[in-house]
Amino acid sequence: MGKIYLDNAATTPLRKEVIHTMLEVLEQDFGNPSSTHSFGRSAKTIIESARKTIAHYLNCSSQEIIFTSNATEATNWILSELIKNHNIKRIVTSKLEHHATLYTCQKLAKEYQIELEYIPVLPSGNLDLNYLENTLEKSIKTVVSLMHVNNEIGTQLDIEKVNLLCKKNQVLFHCDTVQTMGKLKIDLQQTALDFAVASAHKFHGPKGIGFAYINKNISLQPLLVGGEQEKGLRAGTEATHQIAGMAKAFELAHIELDEHKKYISEIKNYCVSELEQSFEGIRINGEDTFYNILNINLPFSEDKTAMLLFHLDLKGIAVSRGSACQSGSPKPSHVLAEFLSHEELKKPSIRISFSHFNTKEDIDGFINALKSI
Repeated sequence: MGKIYLDNAATTPLRKEVIHTMLEVLEQDFGNPSSTHSFGRSAKTIIESARKTIAHYLNCSSQEIIFTSNATEATNWILSELIKNHNIKRIVTSKLEHHATLYTCQKLAKEYQIELEYIPVLPSGNLDLNYLENTLEKSIKTVVSLMHVNNEIGTQLDIEKVNLLCKKNQVLFHCDTVQTMGKLKIDLQQTALDFAVASAHKFHGPKGIGFAYINKNISLQPLLVGGEQEKGLRAGTEATHQIAGMAKAFELAHIELDEHKKYISEIKNYCVSELEQSFEGIRINGEDTFYNILNINLPFSEDKTAMLLFHLDLKGIAVSRGSACQSGSPKPSHVLAEFLSHEELKKPSIRISFSHFNTKEDIDGFINALKSI
């Protein structure tokens, strides 16, 4: 049996068109984008064209897109800058967030003695937005930091509702859109977020490049100082080939978005059906989850939990326990620990995440491998 990749929430394979675009830039447009000669101007044109491409599909101004190395960098920058220079006294977030957000919030709360408040998690794995509505009515300068789609269980935040609540209470809203950029249509005119972040490798682009959307009405101090790159907000010579590859991946993702969404949804539904037929007592973690993420609790004994991923890996199958950033940790998922019982946490939970490259044959291979354990 060939290798089967079902860990697309961790990272996605590069599309061939993206590789071709990047190679072309590496070979022909190697100039420093800050140089005034033709080599530099050519590279600069590629960067600004990429910025316009991304802005076009998000329905925002290209001036609102700032290139970063990834979403972790962007989140650290935005939240830190708001606390340091915007007189924010409270962060409202949840314990389901990616550690890029959780650890940043905890660090800032400790360093600046600000209030850190967590929204309760419902048994469904969703957040209690009634609690959010009530707490935002307090008269304290606040930023809300929540993810659009949870990277471990795929639960979806109603960002339109949260955004309206924030606007009503004059609260800033930072949204981790890592799992939805390139997989959902996000219209930043219709849903006027204050901040959004993305990493290209989540939508079949290269690693090491991402972007921050910063609403034009909000001014931030630079992340890095030095040159005048990225409108003076992030100094350092831009990785032209990475930026070009990200824009190409973003464009292709949106051109084929409806087609891929339909196909991936069918693959996920097939996987759920086969799992339920094959394993009595299986549980899906989270309700109404995103179309490419499936987190399941398997009715296996405790002794099979520790070596489950190892055995699947030996069979050439890639899935995960949760966030790739925490894959080496022996601790149970911090996300599942918020709404599963102690007994349920003892059983193995795995995340299966799909892309348009997956097939029903992949699912059959995965199911057969699970049966053999």
